[in-house]
Amino acid sequence: MNGMIVAPEPVAVEAGARVLMEGGNAVDAAVTCAFVQGVVNPQMCGVGGYALSVIQRPGAAAPELLDAPALAGALTTPEMWVDRFIGLSPDGWGYFLQGKVNDAGYQSICTPGTVRHLATLLARHGTIAWERAIEPAARVAEQGFVVDTALAARWKTRRRYPDACALLDYILANAEAQRIYLRDGRPYDEGETIRNPDYARTLRHLARHGADDFYHGELAERMSADLAANRAFVTAADLSAYAAREDAPVTGSYRGLTLATSQPPHGGPTLVAILNILEGYDLATMEHNSPAYIYRVAMAMKAAFADRNPHLGDPAFGDVPLAWMTSKERAAYWRAQIDAGAPIVVSDTPTTAPDTTHVSVVDRDGACVALTHSLGSSSGVITPGLGFMYNNSMVNFNPLPGHRNSIAPRKGRTTGMAPTIVYRDGAPALVVGAPGASRIVTGVLQVILNVLDFGMSVAEAVLAPRFDCQGDLIVCQGRIPEYVCERVRERHPITRIPQSHGALALVHAIGIDARTGRRSGGADTGGGGMALEV
Repeated sequence: MNGMIVAPEPVAVEAGARVLMEGGNAVDAAVTCAFVQGVVNPQMCGVGGYALSVIQRPGAAAPELLDAPALAGALTTPEMWVDRFIGLSPDGWGYFLQGKVNDAGYQSICTPGTVRHLATLLARHGTIAWERAIEPAARVAEQGFVVDTALAARWKTRRRYPDACALLDYILANAEAQRIYLRDGRPYDEGETIRNPDYARTLRHLARHGADDFYHGELAERMSADLAANRAFVTAADLSAYAAREDAPVTGSYRGLTLATSQPPHGGPTLVAILNILEGYDLATMEHNSPAYIYRVAMAMKAAFADRNPHLGDPAFGDVPLAWMTSKERAAYWRAQIDAGAPIVVSDTPTTAPDTTHVSVVDRDGACVALTHSLGSSSGVITPGLGFMYNNSMVNFNPLPGHRNSIAPRKGRTTGMAPTIVYRDGAPALVVGAPGASRIVTGVLQVILNVLDFGMSVAEAVLAPRFDCQGDLIVCQGRIPEYVCERVRERHPITRIPQSHGALALVHAIGIDARTGRRSGGADTGGGGMALEV
């Protein structure tokens, strides 16, 4: 038994599994998988994006965290879009501006960190060569990949609001993206093959010249020239100065177990805060997804987001009251409010786009990696000849100055990313993460609760119907019956969404049996992924 890997993209999972089969470790497999994900899921992730991981090495005293966020360009200013402001998206996924300049096109781009992240991870903890980690992705880009059901469906999805972008709109906004991802003026359909030789050449150039080339070398020169010519805010100096962040993971405890997760401005503190609140309730005595259970857990979610939204931000640009947000004392306060039926007021805040991806890996020696990486929804922009899309992370900054998440040069914005490792008696028991904006937090939460409080297998825990509450409405998948919702509605507004699977994050997890060491995986049925044990 060499290990297990789980992610939303089967082609990428198989590439990572092959690395494990050939003796590579969890970091080798995660990095290889991530590069392939960037090819086959081109608007969810890639070298133009950002990445965050939690790593547990065998025998190490503590887990590690590596963060490579998307940072606002040096040419941004806090007031630059005030006159374009329309409002916060009704579903919380970014801000609407006139002309959609923060959402699609060159001005939506932040400085990307994925290449720095993957290179740092591999150099520190990997065993295979940088070239070996990149080659499977380059080969897939060159030879082509078959469009799966999930990608084809996303390209057919219409925009939800007039001021929003559908996924296809990003492609339509850029000539290079149209050339690569459209055929006869339409997106590729399920079963058709997409080839991207430009991306293959870029990846092989990175393999030969190293990650520094992306920030200081020929690739940096080509990118910065294109960005400057099109009035982007990211400069050559931004690329040159880019560095990954190495904060300690946020840690918490739940019913005698411990967890390590992401730090501010990401979703980990909110996950810990919700678990702190729920630790005071005997959830196991409630029927799973019963009206009482949904209400209680939803109110804990709502309370934690009431603290998150006004206080969470990039700690490099202001103090974040992390100890207070994640304290047992704050949790006790919220339980008293919930038990008294007191109103919980949640301020509006943007979340990151749901179009992200994740990979969880455990290797034969017990090393664990939870890696979440993203493009946001992608800007649609492809520098001619390079083949990859840049992120559109400017959409998640508050265009009004004076707020925790307002625009500032080289600042990171809040995200829901929450790669997490749960420990039992000091040994990893669950490796978990997801794409899905701030619903990552509530999706990961419910998988943890399903395993720890209800004794579900990892596959059962990921499959179980989910719900979310971050404001004045509880949202649940269609598999939660209306007769349950009717009971919940007596106490709090609730609605069922059209999707029975997905929409509330796509959780991908690996469980580790403490007695046997056996791994078990769960790939979210809302996507097309899989878990492979090799």
